[in-house]
Amino acid sequence: MLQEFIQQIVNGLVLGSTYTLIALGLTMIYGILGIVNWAHGELYMLGAFAGLYLAVVLKLPFIVALLGAMIILAVCGMLLERLVFRPLRQAPELNMIIGTLGISIFLMNTAIVLFSPNPLSFPTEYSNEYLSFLGIAITMQRLLVFFITVVLIALLNYLIKYTELGKAMRACEQNPDAARLMGIDINRISLVTCAIGAALAAAAGVLVGPIFLVSPQMGLLAIAKVFAVVILGGMGNVEGAIWSAFILGLAESLTAGFFSSDYKDIITFFILIAVLIFRPQGLFGNNVIEKV
Repeated sequence: MLQEFIQQIVNGLVLGSTYTLIALGLTMIYGILGIVNWAHGELYMLGAFAGLYLAVVLKLPFIVALLGAMIILAVCGMLLERLVFRPLRQAPELNMIIGTLGISIFLMNTAIVLFSPNPLSFPTEYSNEYLSFLGIAITMQRLLVFFITVVLIALLNYLIKYTELGKAMRACEQNPDAARLMGIDINRISLVTCAIGAALAAAAGVLVGPIFLVSPQMGLLAIAKVFAVVILGGMGNVEGAIWSAFILGLAESLTAGFFSSDYKDIITFFILIAVLIFRPQGLFGNNVIEKV
């Protein structure tokens, strides 16, 4: 029983790490730019395919493929900001939602045409390497997911809290108009935010692809879970998104391990509904009073 419990905790940390990386980009874009990006799941999917191509076709080391996919998707994120987000920034919010939904559908169907709808395996040099402890065997690939996520969280935390760019990003989050008056280039901050968000989503795709399968539809369920994470953490709350991602990852893993895998998706949305009823601002969000 103890071994099974520890195994599910480990699985939950891996799952939570995946949700964290995707949710961080999504919540940053919402918190700083005020944009709900429905195409974020497709950035995660494209990152997985980019990593698959670099690692399997070009035979690059997995870590190099990971960094390469993050750079490629960072460029894609900047193109998305320049071609979609920026022209619609002053438009009604519904226009932005429709625009990102359209991009989501376009990217998913383009991937189906290019790569076929069939799931593809993504073997790496870490897939068959195991680490054993307390009678539990875990692949190095799963351990990489957790440890690389911790590293990326630490780097993002340093960027936001201790660099000039991070201070500018926080200023844009608090009051974009005041930030603009203080000489901060809002367009540059928007471009960088989208690049970082897309790169984090790509990292999640490349890290998880070898554990599961890579397919054009993989972003659909992921984005539903990640929106639950963002809402639970408090919209735009980066720290809340991290904690909520691990809470949901552990809840899903323990439910699948001790009850049934049929219920692991249900528990996520049960928790979400409960939080929306009793704490609508999210587990880590604050009530905001707005003048109308």
